[in-house]
Amino acid sequence: MKKLLFALLLLSPALGLRAEDGHQLWLRPHAAVPVTVVVPAKNSALLATAKQELQQGWQGRAGATVTLTLKKDKAFKYDGFRLSAQGVQAATEAGLLYGAFELLRRQQTGQSVAEEVSNPSYELRLLNHWDNPDGSVERGYAGKSIFWRKDSALVVTNRDKKLWQEYARANASIGINSSVLNNVNASPMILSAEYLGRVKAIADVLRPYGVKTYLSVKFSSPVLLGGLKTADPLDPAVVKWWRGKVKEIYQQVPDFGGFLVKASSEGQPGPQDYGRTHADGANMLADVLKPYKGLVMWRAFVYSPNDKDRAKQAYNEFVPLDGKFRDNVIVQVKNGPVDFQPREPFSPLFGALKKTAVMPEFQITQEYLGHEIDLAYLAPMWEECLQSDTYQAGPGSTVARCTNGSVYRQAHSSMAGVSNVGLDTNWTGHDFAQANWYAFGRLAWNSSAKSAQIAEEWLKLTFQNAAGANQLAASAADWNAKFLTPVAQLMLASREAIVDYSMPLGLHHIMSATHEHYGPGPWWAPPKMRADWTPPYYHQAAANGVGFDRTKKGSDAVSQYHEPLASQFNDPATCPDEYLLWFHHLPWDFKMKSGRTLWDELALHYDHGVQQVRQFQRTWDQAQPYVDAERFAVVQNKLRSQSGNAVLWKDACLLYFQQFSHMPIPAAIEPPMHTLEAAIANDMPPRPPRQPRQP
Repeated sequence: MKKLLFALLLLSPALGLRAEDGHQLWLRPHAAVPVTVVVPAKNSALLATAKQELQQGWQGRAGATVTLTLKKDKAFKYDGFRLSAQGVQAATEAGLLYGAFELLRRQQTGQSVAEEVSNPSYELRLLNHWDNPDGSVERGYAGKSIFWRKDSALVVTNRDKKLWQEYARANASIGINSSVLNNVNASPMILSAEYLGRVKAIADVLRPYGVKTYLSVKFSSPVLLGGLKTADPLDPAVVKWWRGKVKEIYQQVPDFGGFLVKASSEGQPGPQDYGRTHADGANMLADVLKPYKGLVMWRAFVYSPNDKDRAKQAYNEFVPLDGKFRDNVIVQVKNGPVDFQPREPFSPLFGALKKTAVMPEFQITQEYLGHEIDLAYLAPMWEECLQSDTYQAGPGSTVARCTNGSVYRQAHSSMAGVSNVGLDTNWTGHDFAQANWYAFGRLAWNSSAKSAQIAEEWLKLTFQNAAGANQLAASAADWNAKFLTPVAQLMLASREAIVDYSMPLGLHHIMSATHEHYGPGPWWAPPKMRADWTPPYYHQAAANGVGFDRTKKGSDAVSQYHEPLASQFNDPATCPDEYLLWFHHLPWDFKMKSGRTLWDELALHYDHGVQQVRQFQRTWDQAQPYVDAERFAVVQNKLRSQSGNAVLWKDACLLYFQQFSHMPIPAAIEPPMHTLEAAIANDMPPRPPRQPRQP
């Protein structure tokens, strides 16, 4: 009986106690105030969407008239818009839709609406979905794909369409205008007539929200799908096959965006298999797509097992090709030179490619940052990269300005994020992982946006006036002081906490591959495994010290950075502590800027990360009165798991490295709770079973 009464309370709309499962994201419904929306005479799906959003979500003056005006203006860039008290003006219909969402966002977050112009930093703001035709998602932690299914792949249901529409709406609300629907490790079947039919169905649903569809393609598709004997990009038969396939795609999807290509990388076929360059391969596809105004996004994530430093290889392969790519080719570069690590210096390719369009690629899904278990707000990491100064064209040549067209003239600009979306009810597995989807869109629109402002904005949209919350707040000021401020601070500290308890001071790639990069594994090095896939390759721990020597006396990766960075990184006295072991192999008793030894500093960072997560738990517990019961309990349980995970990382790494340092763990930090033997034997499984919530 008690369970029944509790369920009735949660479901009772009269009491306002309906449970919240996170499916509405930051677009939770509000009681709309009547508004009159005047749209241009031209009838279109985009304009209808903008009008509908304003009518459904207006929180301004009752009976107001909002006018959406299509008008060109020199002040507008891409899909930029002008806000005013009277409405929105833009040169494109998509701009009017983005302006409508901005008006609603400001109303819901209590921001003023003054006359101002808002232009996107990047022309293309896109999500890369690593989704496979069988419905699985590589590095996906929120369930199966929202686009593909293993069974009945060709059948499009109403449930599919509803989900795609909700997904498109969420993207449009934060300015995301492009989606790559499938994995960069592409299956050739994605280009088959059967799957292209489903691509058409997806594109038709995304289009009214201004979201354009792209596909990842396998470079050897002419062989695997077309029956040719070669995929040589300079072979006329190969060009003819691609030309026919592109024509077929555009017959299905007239506004198709183009291709994303991972080639000559991690075993994926590519032009180098035929003695050709990346430019040869990219340009062949670019020429085929050019008549349709399509784009090629060519990934620079390349490395061979032969080079002494994996971090240098993308630079070495692509800088000699600068200026040789067609103007509808964009080279896609990961934020760091290795692989989406919790912290990396920015890739030296940013700014070094001066005649080639370059797009930064960030990972929204938390491959190396705790999957869907650990709370990690990633905007500070992306902001850190975007605002890093490359000095390539003098001071102020930040990564953002080198890639958005401010420093170098380029035909197209783009920012990409590897999606964290799946079939879980709350879309992202962790309720707070929604903030990363949201923040990516906001930073792609405005690369100068601040992480703190984005966090507060997301919290207000996602939790304010939460249904089912125990409303103890007497005022908005109370909610701000006891929920908004402390939880925003938690978010802003969360990524740094993970760096501290997993890979501090420039350590990187020391996770366990056994658990899909979730838990610690600095010892992980199976026999016959290529060295640069194992942690010892990166940490180089030995009796004489730890770290990867990338100085001029080592691999000389520092020379890929422009001065003054090259000299700064080369000297341990001037190298920032956060990159110290990335660029230097140092003795365990090396004296740090703090005056402590490297070993003691390392131990204190690990312990600080653990203590931070425990503080996150206390902060969240104190926020209970202001959060609905369902989401509060889910996040609380995940923080509990994260706390155990942090302790395991600290214990396993310190006990492992202690074998080489032969130095005592400082008395000021918490003694290990685990043994090294237990961690290595996985007696303590680092990743709890996933418990998805699905509709």
